[in-house]
Amino acid sequence: MDSLKLNAWQRRRLRRPLRATRDARLYRRTLAILEVDRGRSVPDVATSLGVEPRTIYYWAAAYLRGHDPAALADAERPGRPSLWAEGLRSQLRAAMALSPQDLGYFSADWTVPLLRDYLGDQGDVRPSDDTIRRGLRRPGYVWKRPRYVLDPDPELEKKTADPPHHPAAATPDRAAGRGRDRSAALPAAAGRLGVEG
Repeated sequence: MDSLKLNAWQRRRLRRPLRATRDARLYRRTLAILEVDRGRSVPDVATSLGVEPRTIYYWAAAYLRGHDPAALADAERPGRPSLWAEGLRSQLRAAMALSPQDLGYFSADWTVPLLRDYLGDQGDVRPSDDTIRRGLRRPGYVWKRPRYVLDPDPELEKKTADPPHHPAAATPDRAAGRGRDRSAALPAAAGRLGVEG
């Protein structure tokens, strides 16, 4: 089935959803059927769409069963059932009404890992961190990190070090006297030489 021959009516019927669809999967499948009809090889179309050649064959077989473009659309899937059954919701509400310390945990506030452990111990399902965050968002809980605000220390002044000593800003304790008025450029020995000599 390297070539697929469609009549004009079938081509028009396939191009119509191609222009109108917002579903990328349906677009790719419809485009693949039209490209094979134009004469491109199945491996070439598969390479250009990033799929395996057998996938193109599956799409073509689905379309050829009834020549219906709707056959290329995805079927409805039920999806995974939600973990948030009424039992888990009621356990979360009961946990949030209490402090973790009331339940024997060494924490003042609930955290996601702590709620995960608690809810996992209560039931047969251990929810993930993201599942717990979604479950907290539904009833309107706001998730923030605790901010620690400490009272000011009454003995802070006693604990602080004295400010550093700045010799340039200090005033002299003694008046200028012998030896203190001497120029810094002359060493002490030079002063003695002048007196004796």
